Amino acid sequence: MMDNDRFASMYEKQAPWDIPGPQPAIVELEEAGAIGGDVLDVGCGTGENALYLASRGHTVWGIDFVPTAIERARAKAKERGIDVRFQVGDALKLSELGRTFDAVIDSGLFHTFSDEDRAKYVESLSSVIRPGGTYHVLCFSDQEPAGEGPRRVSEAELRRAFERGWNVQEIRAIRFATATYPGAPSFSPGGPKALCATFVRV
Repeated sequence: MMDNDRFASMYEKQAPWDIPGPQPAIVELEEAGAIGGDVLDVGCGTGENALYLASRGHTVWGIDFVPTAIERARAKAKERGIDVRFQVGDALKLSELGRTFDAVIDSGLFHTFSDEDRAKYVESLSSVIRPGGTYHVLCFSDQEPAGEGPRRVSEAELRRAFERGWNVQEIRAIRFATATYPGAPSFSPGGPKALCATFVRV
């Protein structure tokens, strides 16, 4: 299980993943036409990826289990005049949203789960992604040296997690953009080494 209190406490100060804009890999996917239709941003944090996609014409929902993050996301949406539905929610119980999506984006959530919860998460995703829909995930790579930050994930682990009921469209190496501030975690020069993967629901 994730340590909910630890994640919540990180939003009381500067969270390393809370950058002032969308992740570059999400921008690349959208500009390439890889993210289509209605979108769910799972683990949306303070909403930058969701707000970016909505500004590009997508209908977007964003969920996160940290109320403080959702409050900030809603404030950003109001300030910028962008329509996104942000709500507190459990990524392991996505069926409770009561609707389905053409695409789900996950920027930094998958790598927080234990092996047991990974299986629950994939099942949860299946409940909200329409057949033929896509799941786009950005996660720390096992090529990033051990140290600060979340659990590292190999390409093989990603493939195993989605081997039943999904087709692999792409897995490629990227870099995460992270916040820079005094005392920020130290990662590889150029940003933490990460994976960007797209899976299609059968």
